[in-house]
Amino acid sequence: MRRQHIGWVAGAAAAVLVAAGAITYAVAEDGGSGARTPGAESADAGFARDMAVHHQQAVEMSYIVRDRTKNVEVRRLAYDIAQTQANQRGMLLGWLDLWELPKVSAEPPMTWMGMGDMASGKDGALMPGMATNTELKKLQSLSGKQAEVLYLQLMTAHHKGGIHMAEGCVAKCTVGVEKRLAQGMVDAQQSEIQLMADMLKKRGAQPRS
Repeated sequence: MRRQHIGWVAGAAAAVLVAAGAITYAVAEDGGSGARTPGAESADAGFARDMAVHHQQAVEMSYIVRDRTKNVEVRRLAYDIAQTQANQRGMLLGWLDLWELPKVSAEPPMTWMGMGDMASGKDGALMPGMATNTELKKLQSLSGKQAEVLYLQLMTAHHKGGIHMAEGCVAKCTVGVEKRLAQGMVDAQQSEIQLMADMLKKRGAQPRS
């Protein structure tokens, strides 16, 4: 049984690497076909920078809950989210490298969406849906069902914020492959939100309002 699991993980990891290479190559191809390279203040660059930060927190939360519960269902979801978002984060940062653009900006987060003046950064919550430092510390202090419920609630809010940002890229970004990745994020995270709602219901809980 363990060998089958290891084989599945290895196969999934290989598929992720192939997808990452294909999408990065597609961006490089776009750049070589006469398409204009996005500027540092463009929606393409802003989304890449901000979503890389947003994704990093999702990966962090997923690794926290992995060590706080033995529930197979939650651990599998956390693994999937961590692997998917770490891979996508690598793509986003890779594109910034290809475009020779900085990975940080002097402008506030969400400026590319016209939301740079939003009240962000309070207790570490830099963008929509992000958990605060206090919430992350609480997650680290819990275990079992309590950790599962808080993780599912925090990740549901995180996904909703991520969807809002990805929809912004679909509307504003100009690089085709980046717009397609953003739409893929919307579709996948909407599906996971429904899955997490069902998982919370099983635990006698519900998403935060």
